[in-house]
Amino acid sequence: MKKRIVFSYLLLLCLTAALVCLGILAGSASIPLRDLLKILSGHGGDDTAALILLKIRLPRTLAALLLGGALALAGYLLQTFFHNPIAGPFVLGISSGARLMVAASLIAAARGLIVLNSALLAAAAFLGALIAMSAVLLMSAKIRSMSLLIVGGVMIGYIASAVTDILVNFADDADIVNLRGWSIGSFSGMKKESLVVCAWIVLAASLAVFLLSKPIGAYQLGEGYAREMGVNIRATRAAMILLSSLLAGCVAAFAGPVSFVGIAVPFLVKRLLGTARPIAMIPACFLGGGVFCILSDILARTVVSPGELGISTVTAVLGAPVVLFIMLGRRRRDNA
Repeated sequence: MKKRIVFSYLLLLCLTAALVCLGILAGSASIPLRDLLKILSGHGGDDTAALILLKIRLPRTLAALLLGGALALAGYLLQTFFHNPIAGPFVLGISSGARLMVAASLIAAARGLIVLNSALLAAAAFLGALIAMSAVLLMSAKIRSMSLLIVGGVMIGYIASAVTDILVNFADDADIVNLRGWSIGSFSGMKKESLVVCAWIVLAASLAVFLLSKPIGAYQLGEGYAREMGVNIRATRAAMILLSSLLAGCVAAFAGPVSFVGIAVPFLVKRLLGTARPIAMIPACFLGGGVFCILSDILARTVVSPGELGISTVTAVLGAPVVLFIMLGRRRRDNA
């Protein structure tokens, strides 16, 4: 088992490094590897190539790594919280709630009603995610069937998305011309200030999730067992709610809606590791989410180059079959 876990981590690290390099190189403008090495080492290079690499491709690739990891961890926390492998930020409407608050904040800033920066944008997304999560929790108190709860989460997501689309349609100001592009999901346009804020939030929240490995492991075995082990169930559940909302909200704030990552990646990582132990799953989920989203971003900007696909379109194509596989597997077990 230990050898398999070590091999899995080496594989994920190698894939991460390879895809980061490919993400920096991939694009409609071809940049020779020799120029890339010169630019990254600080020994000159073509000015245009340096601008493309350092101001566009590198921040975009790092954003995909950070936000992909954040989304995978948010999905892992929600699946643990609800004891269901198809619970995820996108399915439960949490990402849509965050997206709604971000859209409202951008429009308010364009109207001159508020002064918006990256930290406030993340805070607005966190608030939207938390409101959507609260609605799901209220439903869970009334609905015992997980299938119906998932349907309820989907309905919350549709409502939030419909309101967001209405806001976008009325947002004709030149200052928010990119709002429509953001509403379909993208890692592009990430500035240094936003990347720094994003990194602080995601890495701090990810560290907090890792520190919860032991109580989460006990929680997975049942609330009764966790209590016997001295775990504070209420505090653990509250931490999972807050951290999953913060991570999902951060993704919505800086990249817009990104679908299926939070469901597909934890499942794939669990199959790769061969264990569900949180101390192994949590870092691997972060790496797996980064790999999944960097690959999706590369495909989004190269498949129809010089055009570009929405990131959520690509993640849906890659992730939806995994979700179908999970559902069919559960059905077979239920019928057995």
